[in-house]
Amino acid sequence: MSFHPPEAADYRRLLALAVPVVFAQLGLMGMNVADTIIIGHVSAAAQAGVAIGNVYGFCLGAFGMGLLNALDPVISQAVGAGDTPAVARGVQRGIVLSGVLGVCAALACLPVRALLTLAGQPPEVVDGAVAYVVAQAPTYWAFFLFIALRTTLQANHVTRPIVWSIVLSNVFNGAVCWTLVYGKFGFPALGPLGAGIATALARVFMLGMLVAFAWPHVRPWLAWSRESLQMGPIGRILRIGLPIAAQYEFEFAIFAAIALIMGRMGPVAGAAHQVALNIASFTFMVPLGVSIAGSVLVGQAVGAGDVPRARRSALAALVAGVGFMGVSALVLRAVPGVLARIYSSDAEVIALASTLIPIAGVFQVFDGTQVVSIGLLRGVGDTRWPMIASLVGYWVVGLPVSLWFGMRLGLGPVGLWWGLVVGLALVGVVLVTRVRIRLWQDVRRLDVEGAGR
Repeated sequence: MSFHPPEAADYRRLLALAVPVVFAQLGLMGMNVADTIIIGHVSAAAQAGVAIGNVYGFCLGAFGMGLLNALDPVISQAVGAGDTPAVARGVQRGIVLSGVLGVCAALACLPVRALLTLAGQPPEVVDGAVAYVVAQAPTYWAFFLFIALRTTLQANHVTRPIVWSIVLSNVFNGAVCWTLVYGKFGFPALGPLGAGIATALARVFMLGMLVAFAWPHVRPWLAWSRESLQMGPIGRILRIGLPIAAQYEFEFAIFAAIALIMGRMGPVAGAAHQVALNIASFTFMVPLGVSIAGSVLVGQAVGAGDVPRARRSALAALVAGVGFMGVSALVLRAVPGVLARIYSSDAEVIALASTLIPIAGVFQVFDGTQVVSIGLLRGVGDTRWPMIASLVGYWVVGLPVSLWFGMRLGLGPVGLWWGLVVGLALVGVVLVTRVRIRLWQDVRRLDVEGAGR
């Protein structure tokens, strides 16, 4: 139970990996930000439609992304152990899972209109959301395959191809979105449908760029072996990934539920919620990137049998991730109106968003704590505790408190957001405590091959 304070070398390793990963995460979020800003100058109803569509689509993508994130500890620990064949098998299993998950996600897009109508969303909002979601349905496979390849490249500290593919994809998405939403260069003005088409094309473009830039690294991993298709190891990967997918769904679904409630309050509330959430989500990409880097470093240390290094890497990640969110919280509370005006020209949307953004600043600190802790636990293969904490924190505590504040006490959108703060605070405290317990126990490499390692 000895204490292992991070050394300067631990922070250098973390920053060397986290900076490009954070940049990549910001780039991924940047595509959604561009869609939201561009559509925000069409109408409040169009922006609310894209907001609801974004939530629906991301809930679908989150499940597949969670399953594929099981590759994170498997591959990073294999890299730490110098087990190159295990890395290749992980990539190949990720490709198979990406294809299956892409088909499932596309099919799940079909009932979007019925589900949103059943949820009581206004017709003008539903129309925009349906167009935005259905346009993206055919390209989920590309998004999932990008995640699988990115996970493997990050574990091998190959980040430049990831960054370049995302940078170019943002330029591509922004240009196509602007063209199709507003009807430039002879194209019809498609509104939310244009934003959805742009995102769909950008996914395929991003995957193509990643494969092209990283081909020297990717090619050796594609020498297929019969072992890669064995159901036993794939099943063990799924057992690691299913709790991650469930945790993602519990977390994203709580925001989806709040967004649906906001939508029932009218287009202004829905649009203002999306503005505040989009800003908070953008800054959230930094601790998420630190979480990914921390997961890789902890996993590599576990694979190498260096548990003290794993503990130091974990503490360094917590200091960096939570510290950044503390600074971000101060910024969001200082200039909410300035930030709101970037996203909308509607006076009512700006006014309401300006009251929500400072609240987002409060929960940022807890959000950073929980996401970094999740990454550190994933590095050692502990995926069940984050799932349980998310279920209890968001759904047993957070949602009821949100409904109590927002509906019973009459605080409206502001009350709904304060409920989110309560849920996030509980999850953050539980998970950082779990990190302290888990990493100071005996830690061993995961065994997905069934070799009894």
